[in-house]
Amino acid sequence: MSWQLRREGATTPIPLPSAQAVIDGVKDGEWAESDEVRGPGDTAWRRIETHPQFEEAIGEMEEPELPPVEETHLDMNPLIDVSLVLLVFFILTATYATLRRTVELPPEPPPEVSQRASLPKLKDLEDRAFKVIVRMEGDDPVVRVEGKVVALADLEAEMTEYVKRKGKTEAYIDVSADVKWAVEIKVIEATRGAEVRRIYWPKGK
Repeated sequence: MSWQLRREGATTPIPLPSAQAVIDGVKDGEWAESDEVRGPGDTAWRRIETHPQFEEAIGEMEEPELPPVEETHLDMNPLIDVSLVLLVFFILTATYATLRRTVELPPEPPPEVSQRASLPKLKDLEDRAFKVIVRMEGDDPVVRVEGKVVALADLEAEMTEYVKRKGKTEAYIDVSADVKWAVEIKVIEATRGAEVRRIYWPKGK
């Protein structure tokens, strides 16, 4: 009698030419280790994995290695957190820039400005202060430094040169009431840039 194989749960045997055919079938996946076999000298059916002739061979068979599963899951929580932080930052930046353009408040006069209450007479300042007069002529402001007409863009450079040449580090600024506040701010900024130490402001504005 040749070798016979009976699939698990089946009743019809399959004839096989040799014991090696059983082993080859298990290696190829054709038979399962739980299928039953009966050899020429066997009186009963036995599972392949428990049969004495195949037990050692089955134990030496290594289970096929499964290919590694690539990790395709991406945790989006950190990305969402960073996106929300950037969104809040851009919203606050845009809001601040909008408010700054809408409400552009002029700076306060520097603390070293002497206004009307404590203003000395101009003749008492001639040795240490130079005079800056700002008047409106038509629609344009005209600035004069010791009688010399100076453009607003050149005012800081002119004051700096005058301070170096004359050694006068104080300024007496006479501004008419119709001059815009923005022009007065530019005059004050020019005195700061020229390192004028003290400003006398008779207008008191």
